[in-house]
Amino acid sequence: MKVIIPLAGKGTRLRPHTHVTPKPMLKVAGRPVMSYVMDDVLTLGNVEQVVYITGHLKETVEAYARATYDIPSVFIEQAVQDGTAGAVALAKPYVDQPVLIIFVDTIFDADLSVLKDSDDDGIIWTKEVEDYQRFGVVVTDAHGHMTRIVEKPSEPISKRANIGLYYIKNWALLYEAIDYVLTTTPHKGEWYLTDAFQYMIDHGAKIRVVDVAGWYDAGQLETLLETNRTMLERGRARRPASLGEGATIVEPVYIEDGCTIEHATVGPNVSMGAGCTVRHASVANAVIGEHTRIEHAHLHDAFLGNRVVVTGVNGRMSVGDDSNIQVDA
Repeated sequence: MKVIIPLAGKGTRLRPHTHVTPKPMLKVAGRPVMSYVMDDVLTLGNVEQVVYITGHLKETVEAYARATYDIPSVFIEQAVQDGTAGAVALAKPYVDQPVLIIFVDTIFDADLSVLKDSDDDGIIWTKEVEDYQRFGVVVTDAHGHMTRIVEKPSEPISKRANIGLYYIKNWALLYEAIDYVLTTTPHKGEWYLTDAFQYMIDHGAKIRVVDVAGWYDAGQLETLLETNRTMLERGRARRPASLGEGATIVEPVYIEDGCTIEHATVGPNVSMGAGCTVRHASVANAVIGEHTRIEHAHLHDAFLGNRVVVTGVNGRMSVGDDSNIQVDA
């Protein structure tokens, strides 16, 4: 099996952090988001090659993947952001067998072993949601096969949201479908992979729909913080080896060793990189990078990059690497 991982997007909803860090490499509970997904890929054991479709900060992504995963890989730049079908099209020269396609700005609880015994032309994983109007939802027939995907429906024709995880056994038909989609008029400059799936279905393919147990978005600030909390609660919590005078930790937290916490309260739901300092302050529900200093501040629902200095601030904030925010008393 081949694996295609499109990650060329600029992550505009998470700026300024994504100006310097690719969105899939932003950390929740001390780990890059894409690492959770790659762990699931590695458990399959039958992956012949991973095809990364890169773009924004492509050198950073490639360096991380090569250093972290011992698996044959190829990196292709999507120079023009022309949509998900355009991204997967770039992998065509490398696909000669069934393919798993994963968009890695989310974390999911999915049993990928079901694909090993699948007789269908493909599988699309979904998650039932209440706010179905925000998503592309998958409509199924009586046998659990996809009939269509409807973007942001006004009526509850389905509550099974498309989460960006697909297995296509009939890879030849997939690329026939993509080739067709690329001849059509794009939607605001983009061609969608879901239109290729619709082509496959219209030409007799059976794509099974499977629900995941959990789906955790990391594509914008609010959902990234919520996903951080979930990962901490699910076993990623970590207390530092030692605490300073007057330090209080409210679980769950993930705090690297080497942090200085004095006369401060950290937690709940805080992830903090190595070398940070928190003095005469409190921090809750936050993701904090490395070597960041927080003093005389009370932060919540915050996302701070690396080497940030925050003094005298109360409330929410999201600031990128090497920022210096000081408010006089």
